[in-house]
Amino acid sequence: MDAKTGSIDGGGCPMHNGGVRALLGRTNKDWWPEMLATEILNPNGASNPMGDDFDYAEAFKSLDYQALKQDLHALMTDSQDWWPADYGHYGPFFIRMAWHAAGTYRTADGRGGANSGQQRFAPLDSWPDNGNLDKARRLLWPIKQKYGSKISWADLFILTGNVAIESMGGPVFGFGGGRADVFEPERDIYWGSEDKWVNEGVQTRIAPEHGMHELEGPLAAIQMGLIYVNPEGPGGNPDPLQSARDMKATFERMAMNHEETVALTAGGHTFGKAHGNGDPSTLGHAPAGGDLVAQGFGWVSGEEHGGRGEHTVTSGIEGSWVNTPTEWSENYFRLLLDYEYELVKSPAGAQQWQPVNQKEEDMAPAAWDSSKKVPTMMTTADMALKMDPEFRAISEKFRNDHEAFKDAFARAWFKLTHRDMGPKVRYLGPDVPAEDLIWQDPVPAGTTPSDDDVGALKAKIADAVGSGGLTVSQLIKTAWASASTYRKSDHRGGANGARVALAPQKDWEVNEPDMLAKVIDTLNGLRGSMSLADAIVLGGVVGLEKAIEDAGFSVPVPFTGGRGDATQEQTDVESFAVMEPEADAFRNYVGKKKLAVKTEEMMLDRASLLGLSVPEMVVLIGGLRVLGANHGERGHGHFTKRSGQLTNDFFVNLYDMTNVWQAADDHGEEYTATDRKEGHTKWHATRADLIFGSNSELRAVGEVYAEKGHEEKFVKDFVKAWTKVMNADRFDLAA
Repeated sequence: MDAKTGSIDGGGCPMHNGGVRALLGRTNKDWWPEMLATEILNPNGASNPMGDDFDYAEAFKSLDYQALKQDLHALMTDSQDWWPADYGHYGPFFIRMAWHAAGTYRTADGRGGANSGQQRFAPLDSWPDNGNLDKARRLLWPIKQKYGSKISWADLFILTGNVAIESMGGPVFGFGGGRADVFEPERDIYWGSEDKWVNEGVQTRIAPEHGMHELEGPLAAIQMGLIYVNPEGPGGNPDPLQSARDMKATFERMAMNHEETVALTAGGHTFGKAHGNGDPSTLGHAPAGGDLVAQGFGWVSGEEHGGRGEHTVTSGIEGSWVNTPTEWSENYFRLLLDYEYELVKSPAGAQQWQPVNQKEEDMAPAAWDSSKKVPTMMTTADMALKMDPEFRAISEKFRNDHEAFKDAFARAWFKLTHRDMGPKVRYLGPDVPAEDLIWQDPVPAGTTPSDDDVGALKAKIADAVGSGGLTVSQLIKTAWASASTYRKSDHRGGANGARVALAPQKDWEVNEPDMLAKVIDTLNGLRGSMSLADAIVLGGVVGLEKAIEDAGFSVPVPFTGGRGDATQEQTDVESFAVMEPEADAFRNYVGKKKLAVKTEEMMLDRASLLGLSVPEMVVLIGGLRVLGANHGERGHGHFTKRSGQLTNDFFVNLYDMTNVWQAADDHGEEYTATDRKEGHTKWHATRADLIFGSNSELRAVGEVYAEKGHEEKFVKDFVKAWTKVMNADRFDLAA
């Protein structure tokens, strides 16, 4: 399979070989055909042995947090024979575990990260870059067993990393719990389409002479199975400048600026060592492909010594970065910048860099015999911090101001390990920092309006509709534009904060800026003391209730106020910019870029990020079409003569057998229906409309809503799904 890709910008849609790709790429079954297909037992959703009534936040609050931290501190130096600790200290091992648990996060779709403990499952548990972390997780099992459901694996990974840093004298900014575990792999994450891992000699996802802008979004690494970059250099090429290029783009796609990138790299490499003192060809399968008797352990060595301790092979690179591998120090930048380095090979054959004429006092103790001294080393990625001019300037700054380095590392580590948790209101525990950080998308606390205030504003908005100042369509589209930015992956977006009125969202093409500005201005003039965020959602309620009444039904639309309004200063414009949709099937919108995946697959991706089920997605699109919520009042999919009324006409008319459909363009995006007998044009549609007739599963659901007697069911189901989206980011309402 050709690993070359083509895409536009970091947030673009993935493709390979210049053509449309499957949405999810390769699956666990593709990688490990013998894996047990447990998903057959979960046809109705993810498994959860804790039951639907389990409240992890309440369980966490009952945790003896300080006792847990004490136990973790004790574990750091409690070396086990079956996987002994380098230098007698597990701290560096656990830092890598936490780092790699969090480091899969990417801003383009908010997926990855530590939020649900995915490192326990394939494919992540078996990625080459996660080699031997199965042992780190197993070392934690006695502690997890002791504290049970009061601490999730996901929280335990990150807390252990924090304790590891603390135990070696490093700086820690804080910790927030609240990451509830899942009990199966997340199957909606696209990790790439390549059929070879990074350590199998496969070429990189972009040609070396090309820019990282060609790396398909939302991916962040240039080879399959990497968390960040190949430490030997792109595709194994030990070129520090090319490595710097990859590091910058990769970390940017994971929400880190260049200073944070340097701080994290240097801070992480202040501790521990890399492992390549053995023959990598003797290593067995990764955990997902391992034998039953291995009991989940992977990479078991066939050598006599078992590949443990001194003979461990993980990355293949061998040695410590600094001469004090279990202490926070200033030595990383000193050794990197003061010495010249030469390219050498490790015992496992990996390319790495070694100081020239290193002084004995700058050498590291041997991990298994502290009386011996061995040279330190740097990877090609480390050398990038020395050779790239921009990275070099940052490195020099940190070398000359250690306090600045400490603060930068602590903050970057906190961001790395908490970036996918969403707003600070979701954080739990006594170590949550008081400071609000812009990447947490802060929103001032809102005030719940009284019933009288809600009723008064509803009346004013209704009058504005009656006088022609606003339309049902405009109110629906504005409320949807505000709320539908929510992503369950990293809990960003949503109606709270009213960021739809701020840059960059107010200028997104999909949001029809001129129409949006008109609605926002009108609501601002009417809302009084109510927040704009509440007023936008309430406007949607008014529009929807009118559409329901005009359709002949009496179904109330719930509204729960209490949202706050964010300011422009509280909004990270660059971070939100990657959330702009290139297509939105709910509004029948496709932007100017040529999409690399089918429109209907992007529809599923958007619905998945909103946390919608198939019936919820189906009923929402069917209702939004007849409500006139299409972008730019586009007529495609508007299969009704009762525009603006909440009817099931979309499905009734789509399934009308008098229709004859045919393509209306050369791109397979637009279609027309003519009358089977009379030949006149009846309807216009897009792929995102016709998929509800051509796909058997979507049609099965749509037919339910098209049936006689289900008209009111359609309305009630739409209202329920609509309210779910409007409240998706209301974490204060969670049960």
